Order: sequence, then structure tokens, then C-alpha cells
Amino acid sequence: MNLPLIISDSCSFEHFREIGYHFVCEHEADVLLGSSKTPNSGLSYLGVEPQNELIIHPGASGAEVKAKMKEFCFADDEPVIGYLSYELGHELRGVESSKQFEFPLLHLKKYCAVLIHDGGDSSLKLVCDKTYRSVIDESILQAEVIPSVELPLFAAEKIRMSLDKQGYEDGVAGTLEYIRDGLTYQLNLTTRLTMDGGNVDPLLWFFALHNRYPAAYYALFRSGGKVIVSTSPELFLRVEQGRVLSEPIKGTLHFEEYSEELVRSLQSSVKEDSELSMIVDLIRNDISADCRYGSVAVEDHKSVFAVDNLLQMFSRVRGELAAGRDCIDLLLNAFPGGSITGCPKKSSMELIDKLEPHVRGPYCGSIVLINGPQDMVSSIAIRTAVYDQETQSIDYWAGSGIVIDSDPEAEYRETIAKAGKILTPESV
Repeated sequence: MNLPLIISDSCSFEHFREIGYHFVCEHEADVLLGSSKTPNSGLSYLGVEPQNELIIHPGASGAEVKAKMKEFCFADDEPVIGYLSYELGHELRGVESSKQFEFPLLHLKKYCAVLIHDGGDSSLKLVCDKTYRSVIDESILQAEVIPSVELPLFAAEKIRMSLDKQGYEDGVAGTLEYIRDGLTYQLNLTTRLTMDGGNVDPLLWFFALHNRYPAAYYALFRSGGKVIVSTSPELFLRVEQGRVLSEPIKGTLHFEEYSEELVRSLQSSVKEDSELSMIVDLIRNDISADCRYGSVAVEDHKSVFAVDNLLQMFSRVRGELAAGRDCIDLLLNAFPGGSITGCPKKSSMELIDKLEPHVRGPYCGSIVLINGPQDMVSSIAIRTAVYDQETQSIDYWAGSGIVIDSDPEAEYRETIAKAGKILTPESV
């Protein structure tokens, strides 16, 4: 492929969304969407008509995964889009599990063409073979307004939960015992919600969610008869010319009406502070092995942003890739993200496997865009659903971070609040 070619210097973000919907429907496109309403949300991408893919199934060792990823991603300069399942972390961390895998460890794709939208300067760029350019130009002209649909909401009585209210609160209580025994000092406990999606068009649902609940790391990705719909606000790892950034989120407060007083309340909470500080320390440790000595630093500790009627607290952890290291080294050595495992990571993951009756799959894994050894962006795939095209069912996961002063009922309420965008008000 050639270097990115500017095909428009005045493409609005809304028009790019329309282009994206057209290509998703007509050209099997996968899409990563930022948000014009979210500062510094980065670039948006459309991968059009997959032409090559890498799928790695359970059983591969961490060394095999790394070697195959590098061979696939770095064989040429074509952008790569895909996802890593949370259970890849089992292979990388030596965590044994008797659960049946439902997803590949990872699925990556290369495309006939990749469209790139820059929300900062409204430019639209294209990376493709010259022979495909006319197809792209013609298809862009065919893009129309995205049909407006009501967001589907699901009532509690029609949802099957792997951990219901009592089960989740019991899980929190069990986690507190593990904390007292010294086996973990923070653990992310989740539940899986399954519902009938027969009346849901997953493609329209994705764009409707993005319009109603904008966030920085939306992704729609097709994989083996399933459609992954991720509405994540959390950056896992960004690498730009070797410069590393992670933005772990820990600390949540549900609100009906935003106020600075609520922000201050979140920032002054001892519990939420301890959650975030522990994970920041874990992230610093995770990236240090692949970063230049002395380059890792924490900035903007306990910053807050609003998304999905939630206040979220986060920090920025920066570094620089060390000589001889690339973004895949960094990604796999830090995977899965500390904000969705706990501390210490391996011990917490082993306990998670005992406490949770479900697999996580893409949820709590990562959606990735790899653009060379020194350039990558990856999200933590929270607020994520999987639509099964065969059964027309939807799985959605949600969870919370448990620390020594967690209250089981409050943690359940927080977990349900994080699923608020798909539940009827009576369910929240």
C-alpha cells in the first residue's frame, strides 16, 4: 500500500459516520470511532473489505502468539485492526482455567483499504492499493444519512445474568475474604448479561449508541459470525513514534445531573482514590519493562470526565519505548489491563476465574489498531457487547473494582449502572 492520501480536507465527523455506516453495510467494514465531543479522542478508522487475517485459537503459547503477531503485523506497512480476548491473558500469565473457550485468543485483519478521519483538522485520508481507489471514491459518494432508530432497552426479567444480585454480592463478599487472606488487594468482578437481540440490527445499534453515548474508543468488529460492539471510554495503550501513554480508569460515580461538587466528591473519596492509585502503580510496573529507564511518569492523577451518566476518574501514565522494543512487546507484556484484573495481576486473575462462572472473551480484552512497530492504539474493551448472528442473542458484561472497604450492595449498584445504556430505567 502507498502512504496515506488526503482525499478530503473538509470532511465533518458526522459525514465520516455516514461514510462508515455505508461501508459497514456494503463492504464488510470494521470501524473504530472516536468522538467529536471527547477531547483528544484520536483518529477514527474504517477497515474496508478484509483481505488477510490472523486468528489464534486457545492452546498457543505466549511466545507463539508474540511471534505470529509480529510476523503478521510487521510484514508490511498496512494498518491492522482487531481484538485480543481477555483469556489470552491466561496464556500469557500462566493462569489455568477449566472453562470452555467461546472466542479466539485474538483476531486481527488487514484490508483492501483503510480510511482515516482526523477529527482535529477534518481531513479524510485513504490507504489502499491504486486499483481499489475507484471503488472507494464511488462508495463515498453513495453514503447517506444514517437511519434513526430507538435504542433497544432490555427489562431485568428478560435478562439472564451469570451472577444475579445475590450471586454478585456473594462474589464481592468472597473477594473481601480473599483480600483479608492477602491473595489480592483489588479485584475486578464482573457479571455477564444475556438477552434476546432478535429485534436489534447490530450495525444501526452501534451508530445509535455512539450518537447517544459518545466515547473515545468505540469499535465495531466482525469475527466468526459474531459482531463485537464496544463503546469503551478507556485507553489501554497508545504508542506514537515510540511515545507511550496509558489512561487507566478507576473510580466511578453515577449522576443524574452533572456538577463540580460531584467531581470533588469523587476525587476526595478515600476508597476511589485507593482503587485508582493501586492500578496506576500496576500500570507503571507493567510498562516499565519495555520503556526506557527513567521515562515512566504519572500525570494528571485523579482527573475526571463524564460518560454514560457516570463520572470516571483516571490518570495518565507516560513512557518511551526502550531500544529494541516494539508496541507488540509492550502490549503483550502489559496485557490484560490492570484496571480490569486487579492487583497482584496473576493472583487476581486466578481468583477471577474461580469467582466468575462465565468467560469474558472480547470484554476486558482489547481492541487494537497497529500501524507499525512504534505506532499503536488499544482500548480496554469495557462497555462491550457481542451480538451472535446465528442465535440473535446479545451478551453484555459489566463489573466493578473490589477493595477492602467495598460494600457488596453498592458494588452491585455500580455494576448495573455501567450497563445502564442497555437496561430499562426500572432495571437500574
